[in-house]
Amino acid sequence: MSYHQPVLLKECVEGLNIRPDGIYVDLTYGGGGHSREILKSLKTGRLIAFDQDAEAESNAMKDDKFLFIRGNFRFVKNWLHFHGIQMIDGALADLGVSSWHLDQPERGFSFRFNSILDMRMNSDASLTAREILNKYSSENLEEIFRRYGELGNAARLSSSIIKHRKDSPVNNVDDLLRAVKDSLPVRNQQKFLAKIFQALRIEVNDEINALSEMLEQITGLLKTGARFCVITYHSLEDRLVKNLFRSGNLEGELEKDFYGNPRLLYHQVNRNVITAGEKELKKNPRARSAKLRIGEKL
Repeated sequence: MSYHQPVLLKECVEGLNIRPDGIYVDLTYGGGGHSREILKSLKTGRLIAFDQDAEAESNAMKDDKFLFIRGNFRFVKNWLHFHGIQMIDGALADLGVSSWHLDQPERGFSFRFNSILDMRMNSDASLTAREILNKYSSENLEEIFRRYGELGNAARLSSSIIKHRKDSPVNNVDDLLRAVKDSLPVRNQQKFLAKIFQALRIEVNDEINALSEMLEQITGLLKTGARFCVITYHSLEDRLVKNLFRSGNLEGELEKDFYGNPRLLYHQVNRNVITAGEKELKKNPRARSAKLRIGEKL
């Protein structure tokens, strides 16, 4: 099965500066596009890939140099240590939702289908978007839409949902669209809805906390000179990665040692984000919001 066009493939593989005998980690296996390309550069090295989705596991490659781990990348350190790996030569994370997920109605990731509001990356997890919409308080819904969707009318949006669910539960996409129709702007409704779905998906999968934990763990696992390539798709993710690469911490506060020298953990390989070119965008329009940052461990 091939269900995901790898974004910025050439730029990522070149950015990793792969050693044929190195140990590399693909933190977001998905359809395996990036992993397949990394493997081509390995001779005696190893590639360990993570994904919490059963569909990704069923698509895992068969190769002596490759190990697939079905698990959340927030546990990367424990998993690598379990397999006897203490340090790595490079890592890659593509934080986007795969095209396959978006195109599968039953997963509930897209407002293009009137599907049940699920949005779980790991189908074994308990929390769904439907549960959030029907059980969270107005204050909690407002916080999610403001923080994860960066929506200015988060209060009105949450109130509309609370009002709607008093008469009828919000179980599927059409229910949600009816609940929020009076809160939609006149223009850019598709973009607004995308932010609502983004906020719900982030909450369902605890994405920001998981990302923060993964970034800190990978930083401790990388050897000096190892490269870390991260593709982000919205400002919340990108801010964390940018802060880490620029200041050495997720808060973005530049700390200095006793002598006044900045305590940096990475050299920024690319000062400005790398984005998809016109040729790639024609083949894969979903790459339009992708931003690649590459850090080299100091």
